This record gives sequence, C-alpha cells and structure tokens, in this order.
Amino acid sequence: MTSIALSRLHFPITTLGPGNRIGIWFQGCSIRCPGCISADTWAVGRDLTDVDAVINALNRWLPDADGLTVSGGEPFDQPDALTELLQAFRQRSDADILVYSGYPVEKIMPYLKKLDGLVDALISDPYLAEAPQTKALRGSDNQRLHSLTPLGENRFASYERANQSEEKKIDLMMDADGTVWMAGIPERGVFEKLSRHLSNQHHTFLTTEDRSISRARRGKPHD
Repeated sequence: MTSIALSRLHFPITTLGPGNRIGIWFQGCSIRCPGCISADTWAVGRDLTDVDAVINALNRWLPDADGLTVSGGEPFDQPDALTELLQAFRQRSDADILVYSGYPVEKIMPYLKKLDGLVDALISDPYLAEAPQTKALRGSDNQRLHSLTPLGENRFASYERANQSEEKKIDLMMDADGTVWMAGIPERGVFEKLSRHLSNQHHTFLTTEDRSISRARRGKPHD
C-alpha cells in the first residue's frame, strides 16, 4: 500500500470545476506561494494514511460525483501516491479529473505523460499574490489551464475566460469538531473583511491564509 499525506477530502465541492465534485487536498507543499489561503497544507510528515483507505472513503460518493478535483498542498510532491490514487479512481469512475499544481507545466510534463491521460485538466504555475485575479478557476492570472484529454477539453474549454460574478463564491463546510473551512477561490481581502465583521460582533476569527504578503505591505514605508 502506498502512503499518502492527506489534508482533507469532501463531497460535494461546487467551486473548483463543473458539477458536484469530490475534493481531495494533499498535505505537504514545497512551493509555499506567499499569500496562499491554504498554508495549513504546507507542513510535511503528518496526516498520513494510505491510498486504499482514501479510495474506500470515496466509494460512497462515486455514483453522484461529476468530477474529481485534486489540490493541496502540492499533489506532485507525492507522485507515487498521486498516480495510484488517480488510477484507482479511473477504474471506478469515468468522471473528469482536474489537478491543481504550483509547478510550471513544463517541469511536470514528463510525469504527466507517464500518467497516460489520467489527468483530464491541469491548472499549473504558482499563485502570485500581486497578479490580477480575473480568470475562471484560477487564483492569479499567471496560472494556466491545460485541457489534456478529449474529456478535459469537453468539460473545461468553457473555463478559458474571465471569472463570472456568480462564480465568486465559496463552499462552506464544518468538520465534526466544529472547525469551519472553505473551498474555492475567494476574492482577495475577503477574509480580512470577514474578520473585521466578526470582530465587530465579538467573535474570534482565525484563518490559515499565509500573512507574509500583508505583513510586508504594512512594513513598506510611505512614498
């Protein structure tokens, strides 16, 4: 059995691709883009399970899933686990597979070829907090959407466009311990606005968003 470091999985996810999707977040990231909203997924060496356990957990959702979205963390930092996971999923479902990676596609293309068409669509390149944020499914406009199979072209070609106002939403979920977490690509500054609003209502709001960018901005001298 291949070990896999997993942050979380959930169904349905509606903000990271078409339809009701299974979402899988890998744990561990060597890229660590400044400003990332999922800094909690950076740490390595924790939340280990095995691919068989993950597939068993997904089985109950497969009949209703329109697709699978794999994010993180960085999926390509665990290539063996990613391969085994996608192979097992494809054996059980013909739904599309979308993978997010912070690596440039040129760096991981040899590995994608070894996956032999398992990845239908890929969003590549690191998140840049200073770049515009207008494109569908992407956190910053430098990121590229690649349709890698006929199924990927059919399902994702329509996302090669500007983000639409109705898509500026997030999935809100709650774990059994009461932890609330969000999936999607929120507009920049939305967590700060939410924090201020909740603070005004005497609530405490903590987020896993990386704060290095905002700290650097606050530290800049005025012109």
